[in-house]
Amino acid sequence: MVVFVLGIVCFLSLGTPHALAVLTDDHYDGNIYPLYAGNGYLVPPHVTLAQSLKSQVPTILVFYIDDSRDCKQFAPVVSQVDAFYGRAANIIPLSVDSIPVKSSYEPTEPGYYYQGLVPQTLVFDQSGKVMLNETGAIAFEKIDDVLRQVFDLLPRSESVELKRRIVNEINTELVPE
Repeated sequence: MVVFVLGIVCFLSLGTPHALAVLTDDHYDGNIYPLYAGNGYLVPPHVTLAQSLKSQVPTILVFYIDDSRDCKQFAPVVSQVDAFYGRAANIIPLSVDSIPVKSSYEPTEPGYYYQGLVPQTLVFDQSGKVMLNETGAIAFEKIDDVLRQVFDLLPRSESVELKRRIVNEINTELVPE
């Protein structure tokens, strides 16, 4: 009996692959927003680009792929943008694998703006005008500066630093149903 139990333990410990997610490689680990940004809420997007532009709400469109080191490292920046602007703007992280292959696209389709590199970030103002179109992992401050213009906010040099309030994410209160 002891040999049987020992055999099962060895089989489970040696035969079970270990989960390994690495921020600094180009391997697929799963969706990058829950894994590296801690924000699974962003994907899938809640609105399409066409819906967002039609509603005249500022829009942040981010092209990414899950198996890109640069996209993995940029995901927390997108989450940070969501933390400050997510209630006032539509944030649309879009995997480039979901862009249909066509010979031409309309300006309301993401394929119209995709340049073939990831990550790629676009910021649209309320009228649908492209205010930022950058490829690569750009700093939060660059996106923030553009969004401050879009929302007619004071420049960073003239305003106080924005800080998030700490929220108790664990509810230990027992409530009768």
